[in-house]
Amino acid sequence: MDQVKHNYVQVDGLKLHVAEIGSESAPVVLFFHGFPEISYTWRHQMIAVANAGYRAIAPDYRGYGLSDIPAEPEKTSFADLVADTATILDSLAIPKVFVIAKDFGGMVGYIFSLFFPEKLAGIITLGIPYMPPEALQQLQTLPEGFYMRRWREPGRAEADFGRFDAKTVVRNIYILFSGSEVPIASENQEIMDLVEPLAPLPSWFTEEDLETYAASYAKSGFQTAVQVPYRSLLEIVQPPNHGPNDPIVVAPALFITGDKDFFYNFPGMKDYLKSGIEKYVPNLEIIYLLEGSHFIHEQFPDKVNQLLLNFLNRNKY
Repeated sequence: MDQVKHNYVQVDGLKLHVAEIGSESAPVVLFFHGFPEISYTWRHQMIAVANAGYRAIAPDYRGYGLSDIPAEPEKTSFADLVADTATILDSLAIPKVFVIAKDFGGMVGYIFSLFFPEKLAGIITLGIPYMPPEALQQLQTLPEGFYMRRWREPGRAEADFGRFDAKTVVRNIYILFSGSEVPIASENQEIMDLVEPLAPLPSWFTEEDLETYAASYAKSGFQTAVQVPYRSLLEIVQPPNHGPNDPIVVAPALFITGDKDFFYNFPGMKDYLKSGIEKYVPNLEIIYLLEGSHFIHEQFPDKVNQLLLNFLNRNKY
């Protein structure tokens, strides 16, 4: 990662961190991270796409990573993250991008594509596909101890996380989200209690990786991270001139998931991917990786990098 440059772009009174590598004249690949990730999560992919002749750009969202924390984190929205992205691209004079997004970053990517279709060359999401509002609403029907429902409650995640240092919180989430079971706590448990204190890190996630994340969250805290995505999850972001039956994106699209990803094992998800998603994303290809977890790009970087490059090269602008 020594080759990666670290720049800052002034957006809405905040300094937003942007990691970047590759020639300024090359086609641009814009990376959106999820939670508990930061731009560092794309360390394997940024190098690979830059070596293949692309310019890789990975911002930290406001309140995440090395970016400034907004004055009122509890008011941060998906619309803010999309507006921040547009400002970053304008400041760097970038007219068009491929989007590669992980976890809730896919929601940021698809909302971005709705507002700025002319800027999108293609979109790849990992872990979470496009989810229409009605599908997101269905998540609320899962048990009360479901992690998303718990963390939507004001103060619940803060109290849960606040019992530990940032390193332990990130460690626990990586262990928990690497499993195939949907994280659901019992009535007398919090989400952090689902992880045994002596449980090992996934083999592909090093102590050095953990230290990088820990240092980031020790600085930023988790206030913005629990607001977006969890408390903003049902936010309606409606672009102009887009009808309710119009496709979300007509550009080339790819969804990559592991068969051991807990999100893939959500009730109804397999059926949705087989016969529901095409009306929203008609030009979508879906690829399943055996034994892949929710962090598939970190778990199997070489396999994922090849899939990404195949898509980018097929649709190069």
